[in-house]
Amino acid sequence: MDMASGAAERGTTERVLTLLGLLQQRRLWTGPELADRLGVTSRTVRRDVERLRALGYPVHAGQGVGGGYQLGPGQELPPLLLDDEEAIATTVSLLAGAGGGGVGGGGGGGGASDAALRALTKLDQVLPTRLRHEVRALSGSVAFFGSGRPPVDPDVLMTLARACRDEVEAGFDYPSGSEVRRRRAEPYRLVASDRRWYLLAYDLDRDDWRTFRVDRMTAVSARTWRFRPREAPDAAAYVQEGVASRVYPHRARFLVHAPADTVREQISASAAVVRPRGDDRCEVLSGGDNLDFVLMHVLLLGHDFEVLDPKELAGRARALAERLRSAGAHR
Repeated sequence: MDMASGAAERGTTERVLTLLGLLQQRRLWTGPELADRLGVTSRTVRRDVERLRALGYPVHAGQGVGGGYQLGPGQELPPLLLDDEEAIATTVSLLAGAGGGGVGGGGGGGGASDAALRALTKLDQVLPTRLRHEVRALSGSVAFFGSGRPPVDPDVLMTLARACRDEVEAGFDYPSGSEVRRRRAEPYRLVASDRRWYLLAYDLDRDDWRTFRVDRMTAVSARTWRFRPREAPDAAAYVQEGVASRVYPHRARFLVHAPADTVREQISASAAVVRPRGDDRCEVLSGGDNLDFVLMHVLLLGHDFEVLDPKELAGRARALAERLRSAGAHR
């Protein structure tokens, strides 16, 4: 192929792709309208429509003066053209659907979650470089546990995801007690729980790892200062443990005589961390303002269990068992 024919072929390809984009934008176009938008004759439009049909796109031609064209459903799914904003919006939506898996394989995302992740991978492969970076900023900087999160401002999510990807400092206002303070942090990962989004970051003012709720952040911005990544904990596990136990004044560990998958189906991912201990037992870590309530929740799971920590909770479990036994004896 000489240079002239190669340039002509590229011109035809670009024109056919432009035609496909027009057909995806509107339900029905007349032949003259398409010819005018593409700067070609109606005969060339008809030839380009045949090229699209050969590629698997079901382009239907209407009858009447000037004709009409519309893109209909087909037996197979051909490639879809998205502009920049549509591609980013699609990515954000796919991320929401991809977060169904739980830590260590638990959770309830199932096939929909897997399909969303596959779609994200395909987007990353076919999008132009400028958009692939945006997709990776979201998909590569997000971890999940639980399922069913409410929506978060995509602009905030995108800003934080880019900061994670580019390894640059992030600044944001965040409530601390009765006041709001400006925070400086090295963002590591965005984590989606079954209730909300969190950011795992190294707090530069407190010199330690911290978990921040994204819905509480305001005035979020990415700085220009790059940082050298630190050795970080597993993002999803760290945030889940923090949400389920570290934020509470009291924590407790139990050995439950049931498979981890069974117990995960009974306890919200935000309420407890469930770790397998063999095929038929698991460790449950949870916290609360009152450990008696935590003890009751574990009791109501309906499985035999042992108190691991704190030791004094074992005595309270025995006292509770005695009260329950006494209550049953009066019948």
